[in-house]
Amino acid sequence: MAKKTVKHVIPRWRYYFVMLILASLPVIVGVKIAQLQIMTSEERGRDFLQHQGDSRSIRSENIPAHRGLITDRNGEPLAVSTPVTTLIADPQIMQKSASASDVEKLAKALNVSFPQLQARLKRYRNKSFMYLARQLPAPEAERILELRIAGVSGRKEYKRFYPAGEVTAQLVGFTDINDDGQEGMELAYNAILTGESGSRKVVRDLAGRVIKNIALIKPASPGNNLKLSIDLRVQYAAYRALKASVQKHQAKSGSVVVLDVQTGEVLAMANQPSFNPNDRSDLRPDSIRNRAVTDMMEPGSTVKPFTMLAALESGKFKPETVINTSPGYLKVDYKTFVDHRDYGTLDMAGILTKSSQVGTTKIALDLNPDTTRELYERMGFGEGIGSGFPAETAGNLPAYRKWDSVTQATFAFGYGLSASSLQLARAYSILANDGARQEVSMTAIESAPESVQVADAELVKSIRTMLKAAASDKGTGKRAMIDGYSVGGKTGTLHKVKAGGGYDDHRYMSVFAGLSPVDNPRLVTIVVIDEPREGDYFGGLVAAPVFSEVTGNALRLLQVTPDNMDMNRNVASLKAMLAKRGNL
Repeated sequence: MAKKTVKHVIPRWRYYFVMLILASLPVIVGVKIAQLQIMTSEERGRDFLQHQGDSRSIRSENIPAHRGLITDRNGEPLAVSTPVTTLIADPQIMQKSASASDVEKLAKALNVSFPQLQARLKRYRNKSFMYLARQLPAPEAERILELRIAGVSGRKEYKRFYPAGEVTAQLVGFTDINDDGQEGMELAYNAILTGESGSRKVVRDLAGRVIKNIALIKPASPGNNLKLSIDLRVQYAAYRALKASVQKHQAKSGSVVVLDVQTGEVLAMANQPSFNPNDRSDLRPDSIRNRAVTDMMEPGSTVKPFTMLAALESGKFKPETVINTSPGYLKVDYKTFVDHRDYGTLDMAGILTKSSQVGTTKIALDLNPDTTRELYERMGFGEGIGSGFPAETAGNLPAYRKWDSVTQATFAFGYGLSASSLQLARAYSILANDGARQEVSMTAIESAPESVQVADAELVKSIRTMLKAAASDKGTGKRAMIDGYSVGGKTGTLHKVKAGGGYDDHRYMSVFAGLSPVDNPRLVTIVVIDEPREGDYFGGLVAAPVFSEVTGNALRLLQVTPDNMDMNRNVASLKAMLAKRGNL
């Protein structure tokens, strides 16, 4: 018997119900999409999703601004900012996405050990930022970035470079790794030189790499340039001569200052020992100091011209006044002042020429010591330059309530007060400027500043005539003479102070302070050689030759017209030079 087939019939309502559900699904999806993409008021609508997406990919990135350029007076660069790349990492991204082999490749590229890099990443595992390498040259950084390791990216920065290197190191100074001034003019003018960083919006991928620039929020503003007063040509000449002298005499240190009399600008300021600001791996703290500005010294015999000026101002003495210095020594209370030999009777120029302690003492004891001190004060001793240079010293000019005879005498030839090389240069610029005092500048100026008359012009000219004799063949400063130019100046051989008090009989400071040409001075140069330990130690033998070389080169570089054309001397000098070269 055949089996009866049962026919299943789907109820019509069920069919329509299913079809209704299927037809409504696109509508539901469409409404949901509209809620997410169009309806901004929804709790988790478009704005919410957009913010969530942006927070994971859009970042605000800093745009570094380079520091201003530092140049010499002629525009020669002394400090420039060069673009470099700093490599950074996001340890959290690296932990999730970078494999061990990636980290090993990165360590090799960075020239560090694999365990060392792993340990660093572990220390920063809860951080989103870590430096990998600072301020790499762009090609080297690009080579590492090409490894495309997740979490590793580069950031543009600027690094300071100093074209003149050690020649201008103490004056220009240097910046730290964050490009902030740390020493010298870099520190003094940091606010002016520092630029203002900008910012922009960028899109980064999951590995932290920038894949798109969206918008500029704020442009970077570079720092202002700074033009120094120095002439790099004169600076090189000063540095070469100073370094050669310090090495020759195995001196502890030295400094040279060259001042433009017409404007008060510093044309050169060199120091020894020096350092290379582009490579400070072996930097010694004692080489950083700009000794010409920060270090004090007792100026010694270099202030005798000012004592002579005080004597002329008193009316008790004239240039032709004769002093008897026999028998070559003079006992004052508990101290005896001794000349190198018995010079007999000397006029005031003769006292300067021979640097007679006896003659200077006799003049000093005949003057009111407060009057001498007041003249020193007018010359700027005991008063800062006001350059703004870090750690600039104001020196020391003591005011005694009661002067004993020894103090009165030693004060007259430079002991008991202290000054920097730059202060001494300012004082000599007053002698060069016919008694007018103008302030010193370490930055280039457009025109000469106003000056103040602090001494009688005719009396000052008399002092310059005396200084010319002191730097002649008959004076202690004869080695300061310059072919073609007249020179006026004064030597100084100073005993250094001992740690326990008093003066050391075996430690000296050799100094020469001078100007040229004498009748119409253009330059003042101060040379200080600290503790020469090989050969001579007298200022006339150690410092004066440096003055001659530096000032002579500077005058010729500045094309100053010669005023002392001694043909016989010049011919002899030329023959000697040619003979040295083997041409005669």
